[in-house]
Amino acid sequence: MSDLDKALLLRDAMDDMISPTFCFAKWYHTTIYLQTGMTHSCYHPAPHKIPLEGLAENPSQLHNTPHKKDERKQMLDGEKCVGCQYCWNVENMGEDYISDRVIRSASLYKPERLNDIIASDWNFDVNPDYIELAFSNECNFKCGYCHPNSSSRFMSEIKKFGPYDMVKNHRLDIDWFKAYEEHDNPYVEAWWKWYPEVVKTLSILRLTGGEPLMHKSTWRLFEELHRNPQPHLELNINTNLGVKEKFVDNLAANVNLIREKNAVKSFALYTSIDCWNERAEYIRTGLKLDLWERNFHYYANEAKTPINLMITFNALTVSTFKTLLVKILEWRKQYEGIIVPDSKSKRTIRFDTPYLKEPLHYDMNILPKDEFMPYMKECLDFIEENVDDADPTMFQTVEFEKFRRVHDYMATSDYGEEKLNEGRKDFYNWFNEHDRRRKTNFLETFPEYEDFYNRCRRISGESSS
Repeated sequence: MSDLDKALLLRDAMDDMISPTFCFAKWYHTTIYLQTGMTHSCYHPAPHKIPLEGLAENPSQLHNTPHKKDERKQMLDGEKCVGCQYCWNVENMGEDYISDRVIRSASLYKPERLNDIIASDWNFDVNPDYIELAFSNECNFKCGYCHPNSSSRFMSEIKKFGPYDMVKNHRLDIDWFKAYEEHDNPYVEAWWKWYPEVVKTLSILRLTGGEPLMHKSTWRLFEELHRNPQPHLELNINTNLGVKEKFVDNLAANVNLIREKNAVKSFALYTSIDCWNERAEYIRTGLKLDLWERNFHYYANEAKTPINLMITFNALTVSTFKTLLVKILEWRKQYEGIIVPDSKSKRTIRFDTPYLKEPLHYDMNILPKDEFMPYMKECLDFIEENVDDADPTMFQTVEFEKFRRVHDYMATSDYGEEKLNEGRKDFYNWFNEHDRRRKTNFLETFPEYEDFYNRCRRISGESSS
């Protein structure tokens, strides 16, 4: 039975046994931003504040917040949480479409967990199976769709130029939150208090940022694992791979050491790249592809562990995504048999295509369908033509299905004139200001967007003359 068929069976079982809105992620999956004291259980709902009150006595409140417990009760009662609207939209397209609710639940499902949830009171505290954790917002990148609360470099830009007040969405004001310094942070303190307990039952710990290779707590974690191995734990790190060479070299050395000591069950690296060439550098300000490729290949050859590409599929990815797909097949052929395999997949270079829905001016659905859907169709056809589940150098059926979901979501989405105009006005105003602040040139980098860019200019009320 394929992974897809298993996910569909689990969806039906969850619907029957609990409710058609139930999602394991609300209980057993969490992302915690220690730099701002925020959390959510997947990237679709907006993060919410972790109360400091009671945190010292109960550090598990980093995950088990009152807000999240309320959402759990809604799911148990069959109600649709507002923040989970993306999954409801996907499921509304038909039974053949697999939402992230189902995909994440399939990855977290264990019969005993289901039984615990059924037998327990709705507000019980849970030690999650999967934690994604940010120690700090320190980062050397300022990707356009990111935020100063996750990028110190972006914060510096906002302090210098002010917020992007020429757009309705993604103004990037910084006066509404506090970004704690890593060395003086009550949330970091709570994490290290919780760590000895939660690590005992934790399956996956994934460090994110900011840029975790620039965080002192990341290296403290390696030291903890050297001293107290956790052979049941999968350790993963999100890194932009655009840091100085010494950081990546040190990472590879530490990965080899924890593997030699059997200090973790496995290790995987996750890195972000959205397309290729100068367009990738435009989207992710701070990225230098020469350095990125050097670090990518050094790590692959030295650490020999899986590399996962996180492709944030956005409006600027659409026209040149195929160039990255070609690179993925190239890398799979290059590193097949070199990287140490694990139990999850025979693919050594992996990728996912999560769809970016915010901010609106980066949303692919503001693009004209007649001009840009042919690019999506070309990519979908390319993946399908190169699917071979038995060949680890080719694409998988599940990868095709994930991108088909993105393709079809763009094809069928209709935002209406008001929302389109809002997004397109912001598109022009944002990238016009982006170019001014960062000394970039949108039309030189994305010439195929010229007609769309000028249409957005006219909507914004600025003449193109």
